[in-house]
Amino acid sequence: MDSPYRFRPAARADLPMLLRWRAEPEVLLWWGAWQHPEAEFEAHLADPAMALWIIEHVAPGRQPRPFAFAQDYACHAWDPHPFSHLPPGSRGVDQYIGEPDMLDRGHGSALLREQCDRLFAKGAPAIGTDPHPDNTRAIRAYEKAGFALVSGPVETRWGRALLMERWADRPR
Repeated sequence: MDSPYRFRPAARADLPMLLRWRAEPEVLLWWGAWQHPEAEFEAHLADPAMALWIIEHVAPGRQPRPFAFAQDYACHAWDPHPFSHLPPGSRGVDQYIGEPDMLDRGHGSALLREQCDRLFAKGAPAIGTDPHPDNTRAIRAYEKAGFALVSGPVETRWGRALLMERWADRPR
């Protein structure tokens, strides 16, 4: 069966949409506001340790609809990093659903599974993520996608977090 999701690289032309999504209450609560949107987005686009994605929902007979943002990054590109214990080639992931009508429909865990499968296919041995301990929606989606809680809550340079991992060689 074909996937209902298409991951495409984020581009400068996506910034107005991303700004709209970042202003949505659910996204703003966990991601916060950009202080300098253009500069911050450009810096992430230019960072070779990061990959930014727009996820489109592909429904039969309809145009693909952008509805979510995802990023994956090299855990070892920052020192210290809460996932620096993972083997070389491991990735960290973050994402959000920007379209409110797409929340609570199972898309979060499904796109996470697909994102992990894509990263494992490229050779990542493990994937880490660090949701805020109060973000029960994200934690539930990560668990459904095969992530296991390994530590937390901890304080990181990006804020308070639970540390969750998924490994390529371990069944989910």
